[in-house]
Amino acid sequence: MNTETSFPCSRGWQLFGLIALAVLAFTLGAMQLYPDQADSVRSAIRVTARTSFVLFLTAFVASALAVLIPSGFTRGLVRQRRYIGLGFAFSHLVHAIVIYTYGQLNLEFWPGRSWIANTPGTIGYVFIILMALTSFQGPARLIGPAAWKRLHTTGMWVIAAVFCYSYFMRIPMDAVYAIPYGILFAAVVVRLLGKQAQAVKRRQAARDASRVQPAAASGAP
Repeated sequence: MNTETSFPCSRGWQLFGLIALAVLAFTLGAMQLYPDQADSVRSAIRVTARTSFVLFLTAFVASALAVLIPSGFTRGLVRQRRYIGLGFAFSHLVHAIVIYTYGQLNLEFWPGRSWIANTPGTIGYVFIILMALTSFQGPARLIGPAAWKRLHTTGMWVIAAVFCYSYFMRIPMDAVYAIPYGILFAAVVVRLLGKQAQAVKRRQAARDASRVQPAAASGAP
């Protein structure tokens, strides 16, 4: 099956553009539901948190799904992971903007938050910025492939941990947050299983190659 034809028709920057438009549409739509300006912005905060979560999960499990469930669609996800990741960065940029806006409307918001409460999110944003910047060829070449891989692998796990911590801390306030927490836990399991399956395939390929080489050297058919 052709990977390109089995994946949704929008690819590359077109896909990123559609993701950005969808995020903005969801954000503005949520804001229209509440006449009060502060409630409107709070609704936008919740919506952008959810769009960011969905986009992050898609990028987070893409390579694992391609290994565990190989198909044109899952391979297409891997091919478009860069643009999905940039879409996630855009969604979280909008998320940061609406949080800042809410802080301007509710002057008690920022003073009511401790530096401990702000630290996980700040660390997450630092990695999002670094990963977004190094998604372009120039910065990626500048740091080199080894450093790029370490940054993006570490960043994905850090962001997953931030989401996990955020949802876990909210469960006592509202049990519904156990749902995204459980989904994220399942995504972590899928990613780990994908890594294990990939390692098994590599070992098998290495064993097959080692059997072929002696046969070729001896002239066996």
